[in-house]
Amino acid sequence: MSEERYGEFVLVRRHGGEGDGAVGPVAELVLDRPKAMNAVSTEMARSIAGACAALGADRDVRVVVLTSTHERAFCVGADLKERNSFSDAELVRQRPVARGAYTGVLELPVPTIAAVHGFALGGGFELALACDVIVADRTAVVGLPEVSVGVIPGGGGTQLLPRRVGAARAAELIFTARRVEAVEARGLGLVDQLVEEGRDREEALALGARIAANSPVGLRAAKRALRLGHGLDLRAGLEVEDAAWRAVAFSGDRAEGVAAFNEKRKPEWPGE
Repeated sequence: MSEERYGEFVLVRRHGGEGDGAVGPVAELVLDRPKAMNAVSTEMARSIAGACAALGADRDVRVVVLTSTHERAFCVGADLKERNSFSDAELVRQRPVARGAYTGVLELPVPTIAAVHGFALGGGFELALACDVIVADRTAVVGLPEVSVGVIPGGGGTQLLPRRVGAARAAELIFTARRVEAVEARGLGLVDQLVEEGRDREEALALGARIAANSPVGLRAAKRALRLGHGLDLRAGLEVEDAAWRAVAFSGDRAEGVAAFNEKRKPEWPGE
């Protein structure tokens, strides 16, 4: 496993490489501001965006798993203590930096998994919603409480939540600002997998490793088709899928995958 730090509050660990310190295909993007329960400050937002830009450009990365070092929280959202000190002009200047963190996670070109325990509220839950899959343990409490402090979910929540649970359910959750505990969250589809307490990171990394065993070219193309096709009518969506298929059909990964299947061996993906 190798590690690289982005600023004071974000750490990237690489798992699954051959040998000590080798670069592996599963990248763990770690929120590491425990003294503030991972509240997203301007500096932390900038670091999340920077880490995501680096991971997105790294062709060796096949999966990103978003985790937390705090025992009782994934992320409690925006740093409201910092926000309280801002003038209106400062808040306007900070907005693109804050957005950069959420869009950084959302626009990662590889499959992404959030490992959630404890509080994932406001911007913290929006970071999880930006991922493709959310694994939560039984201590998880999620929600978008922004209207209770006079704002709205501004990290993608008003758009990502209805895509998960439907417009009416999302409206109820956002308008009431209520917190949802793990079992109900799983039942509503706010999280995808519910695991035993303390196992969210372990299970998310294990899922990441299973995903990373597949073709890196195929994974990126499948994610692109899923994201670009969402919300389109069926005919347009199938055209998006066909374009993604054509991008992989003549790749080295496709040739290796078919050969490995026929030769009954594990594929050795060229990644191109």
